[in-house]
Amino acid sequence: MELFKSGNPTLSEKRFKDTVLADVVTHENAMTVRGTLQKFGFLFLMVMGTAFYSWKEFAGGGNVQPLIYIGAFGGLVVAIVLMFKKEWSPYLAPAYALLEGLFVGAISAYYNFAFAEKAPGIVINAVGLTFGTAIGMYLLYSFRIIKATEKFKAIIFTATAGIAIFYLIAWVLSFFGISIPFLHEGSALGIGFSVFVVALAALNLILDFDMIERGAELGAPKYMEWYGAFGLLVTIVWLYLEILRLLSKISKR
Repeated sequence: MELFKSGNPTLSEKRFKDTVLADVVTHENAMTVRGTLQKFGFLFLMVMGTAFYSWKEFAGGGNVQPLIYIGAFGGLVVAIVLMFKKEWSPYLAPAYALLEGLFVGAISAYYNFAFAEKAPGIVINAVGLTFGTAIGMYLLYSFRIIKATEKFKAIIFTATAGIAIFYLIAWVLSFFGISIPFLHEGSALGIGFSVFVVALAALNLILDFDMIERGAELGAPKYMEWYGAFGLLVTIVWLYLEILRLLSKISKR
């Protein structure tokens, strides 16, 4: 069997193979691409529900900081648990979606307020661009215009790991009052960096679609549909947040 990788750490061939070896899977209880996409749609609706709640809280003058922390750190904990307990996906994937919605809604409301004059409609534009990019990547993958070759996977995986480490370092430095200017400024370097990260997040979708398709081919158990939908949601949220950051930088010029 050909080895393959995903830039998304929640989706990998080993994770799907492990479930096939651990469970006796029949055709009726096997993972399918359609089932995974349907569950992704359900998770996305849950994200939208709690995001709307956070948005309304911010608009009403409420303190949304607790929602941001609960959503961000709660979602991180659930995601880490899910990576080791895939069989809990039918229960934890919805929990992750609800928590992530709290975070995304509050952050979106903040951007909408902060850039109301310089970039009115920044959130709507970011949502539209995220949808458009995701659909475009799906079509490019479906028609095999972009193929998830071994070399392609290795490059995207390495670049994604590099960005993750860089963000972690920047986060740690922030506790010591040290900031990396181009992460937030609207300079040519700052915008160029954000364009690169947005492109990287978009290309991760190609790998995610490939992982889900291969997982179905391997005959992974039915609960892996929830796990695959969760992994895809992680990338979609990342893509949206990076597009939001990019639009905010452009508005500063």
